[in-house]
Amino acid sequence: MDFGSIFSNTAVYLISPVTIAYALAATGLAVHFGYAGLLNFGMAAFMAIGGYGYAISVLTFGLPWWIGMLIGLLGGAFFAVLLGIPTLRLRADYLAIATIAAGEIVRLLFTTQIFDEYTNSADGLAQFNGGFRDANPFPPGTYGFGPWVLSANDLWNRVFGVIVLAIAILLVWSLMRSPWGRVLKGIREDEDAVRSLGKNVFAYKMQALVVGGIIGAAGGIVFVLPSAVVPGSYTTSLTFFLWTVLLLGGAATVFGPTLGAILFWVVFAFMANLLPSMAKAGILPMSDSQASTLVFIFVGIALMLLVIFRPQGILGDKREMTFVN
Repeated sequence: MDFGSIFSNTAVYLISPVTIAYALAATGLAVHFGYAGLLNFGMAAFMAIGGYGYAISVLTFGLPWWIGMLIGLLGGAFFAVLLGIPTLRLRADYLAIATIAAGEIVRLLFTTQIFDEYTNSADGLAQFNGGFRDANPFPPGTYGFGPWVLSANDLWNRVFGVIVLAIAILLVWSLMRSPWGRVLKGIREDEDAVRSLGKNVFAYKMQALVVGGIIGAAGGIVFVLPSAVVPGSYTTSLTFFLWTVLLLGGAATVFGPTLGAILFWVVFAFMANLLPSMAKAGILPMSDSQASTLVFIFVGIALMLLVIFRPQGILGDKREMTFVN
């Protein structure tokens, strides 16, 4: 087995657009679940709306890239309001079911041929990043060393993603230290007690859903910067990966989603490279394609073990996660 290639392919995910996008989306999910106690299993829909909002604005309406990104963020906020009005009064388990359905509805809307003129249905959208790349401040060339040798566009994708992630982390940190954040934590623990103090619980939940939805849409925008928007990327498996990232790092923490995203993708990439190599070398009694499937089985097992034994995550305090038990 070529361990040099395995480690090199793994190291790329320490800081990649997909890792940054997952960190952003998981940060939005932390606002929903970690701080507001909302069981949202439809974060893939927010990412899809962010990515498609950006791509359609540029390709169909010819808008500048930065306006397209703002429209993608506004799309995430609008969808949060649309989703929250009929669902936020539901009990947690019913809310989870409703958000799963909403996520699938959004994905299927982007694949249907009714809106083919705008979404290109199942084929997705591409070639919408020209304006964004023209704004690249880095001169053409290669940057970095070892497995992190990047072109100017690849570096710009990562730098832009890190800036957006830093803004999102700062926003969440500031909000959760404010009176608004303290009310949100109170709703998470006992919304009846907060309601008895005269607070509008529904309004606070809606605000949390909007804030987390905007951050999730930002993750969807960063997710599509390297190449294209593909509707097949926004299946329920994306949402479950985000939950694994969130629970791994710590649901009620500011930096937990970022740490969780890095750990998740490094381990995922390592296993995705190691297991097929072991199968090809005859160490595992299966084909390399079957060995690749094992990675997803391990992710599922890891998610179950996290929920059972460490629901507060690596950075989390168990006292902050009493509502999970």
